[in-house]
Amino acid sequence: MKTDQMLPGRRSVLRVAACLGAAATAGLLFTERGSAPARTAVSRPAAGPRAVAGPPVKASAYRLQPMTAYSPPRFRRAMPPVRRRPFLKVSEAGRTMVLTFDDGPDPRYTPDILSTLRKYEVPAMFFVCGEMASDHRDLLREMADDGHVVGNHTWSHPLIPKLPPSRIRDELGRTSEVIEETLGTPPLWYRAPFGAWNKHSFEIGAQLGMEPLAWTVDTLDWTEPGRKTIVRRVLDGAGPGVVVLSHDAGGDRSQSVAALRSYLPELLDAGYRITVPRR
Repeated sequence: MKTDQMLPGRRSVLRVAACLGAAATAGLLFTERGSAPARTAVSRPAAGPRAVAGPPVKASAYRLQPMTAYSPPRFRRAMPPVRRRPFLKVSEAGRTMVLTFDDGPDPRYTPDILSTLRKYEVPAMFFVCGEMASDHRDLLREMADDGHVVGNHTWSHPLIPKLPPSRIRDELGRTSEVIEETLGTPPLWYRAPFGAWNKHSFEIGAQLGMEPLAWTVDTLDWTEPGRKTIVRRVLDGAGPGVVVLSHDAGGDRSQSVAALRSYLPELLDAGYRITVPRR
């Protein structure tokens, strides 16, 4: 399914799932022992080389704390088989952040995002939808060649808790196959559309060799709030171990492209290191 065909149906689903996305933002913390990492505001240095804003931050380790405990009552709580190894090594955590982009690849916006990341020599994570990836395998290869992590975001971006296990397996399995056929290796990470996991998705994802990865800062860029608003949300939410959610497909993502060009150099100037998770 092409992006233009996907939009009308997805917008109606997004209205239903808006509260779920808010729950994901509030309920997903990346911390070793369940405590939220300290946040440090980003400030632009007056002049000179890149400077670290704010006081030194004690290094800690981060790992997904499942959002299902915060899900609306209609969804069952899930007990995911999530590994408990640190999200980042304690010695590497420091002032690191992860940038993630969902729903692509889209030839209208993904190349510009890749170009900006290449300019600043930073890696990111792209959670791709199988039906988009199948039509734009060249962009998958470009992601991998640039050192980015390609993750699984299902085939058609459905609301997972509404699906039977067989459909969940098909959505994840088909997408993993496209990624493996294109890049030579299957994805190690997956993200449920709208941040809506359930027990079956955790189990099936684990069977396919993937770990779930969520986010801590939601830019809500899919609502097209404007470049300045997206930039402000990223900079206000910046902190060690933060995972930022943006999109490179699923609608008009020109604001997301423009915002990345603004907030990425500010994060780097503030002393943040943009990285990707390790297994």
